[in-house]
Amino acid sequence: MMSSMRLRIAARAALALTLAVVLSACDNNGGAGTTNSGASAGAASALSGVTGTDITGTGFGKNVKLLDHNGKQINLLDAYRGKVLVVFFGFTQCPDVCPTTMAELAQVKEKLEPQARDLVQVVMISVDPQRDTPQVLKQYVAAFDPSFMGLTGSDDQIAKAASSFKAYYKKVDSGKSYMMEHSSGLYVIDTKGESRLLFKPNTPPEDIAADLQKLL
Repeated sequence: MMSSMRLRIAARAALALTLAVVLSACDNNGGAGTTNSGASAGAASALSGVTGTDITGTGFGKNVKLLDHNGKQINLLDAYRGKVLVVFFGFTQCPDVCPTTMAELAQVKEKLEPQARDLVQVVMISVDPQRDTPQVLKQYVAAFDPSFMGLTGSDDQIAKAASSFKAYYKKVDSGKSYMMEHSSGLYVIDTKGESRLLFKPNTPPEDIAADLQKLL
């Protein structure tokens, strides 16, 4: 029984890790490239009839400590327990994928049932903490929705957060400035702090909203 459960969890993990999570090579010139990043599966009961990839049981986001855009140090899962948490890795000077994704997430919130909107929290974890101060992040995310939260931290904290989600990012020199490459999937954590879903970029907002409703 236990061995078959482990096999199912391993199978979900392998499936999710092989799905293409588009990597945005964002720079000041708007360049973009692609690669694969990933997440996987296994913990609470598996989900069915969803658009996103079931990553139940992967344990993403555990022991992640960051600084929110109000200057408060938080433990990611503790801070938003009781809400469905949607996590995106990006940065404020990203010219294309990040603003597009944030705008789509604002649409997702609008498509939720009215009573569910306050129970979903979107956070963007910056992969560019040198430029993305709390103040810069706060102004950026609020432009899409006032409830969105920007998270930053030290280089070590960001590295640990990305590692926890198996997310990729890399600083790439570009003349006198630099760009950030980063995976751009959306990770969903349920109200109990368990990782549940992974959405590929460009998933229709109505499909994301429908999946989130199932976790509420």
